[in-house]
Amino acid sequence: MESLPCKGCKGMCCGPVPITQQERVKIKKAIRKMPAKQRLELRNQERFPGTCIFFDERHDRCGIHSVRPSICKAFGFYKNLVCFKSPQTASTQKYEANEHPIGLLSVDFTWKDFD
Repeated sequence: MESLPCKGCKGMCCGPVPITQQERVKIKKAIRKMPAKQRLELRNQERFPGTCIFFDERHDRCGIHSVRPSICKAFGFYKNLVCFKSPQTASTQKYEANEHPIGLLSVDFTWKDFD
């Protein structure tokens, strides 16, 4: 996030997000370790339709940044995942996931799948 101008985007590029089984397990563990107040605050936020369920609208950032999916880590740095505010950061390489996704956050997986 430090090298991309993410502030002010309101999660427009954050979703729906494909996740792998391994990522789902990591996210679920992180959500369970999150303080109850923080978890409820993040869960109960209104978001733009299609935006990732973990995008933190109040703080304009990823609510699970340390365990975010690999595609989120790659966003902005590959030609098929270009940040519209910083297209110059993208390489000429195409991002390809190492594992097949099991579904999409906000579509196939919602908060009830992580509680």
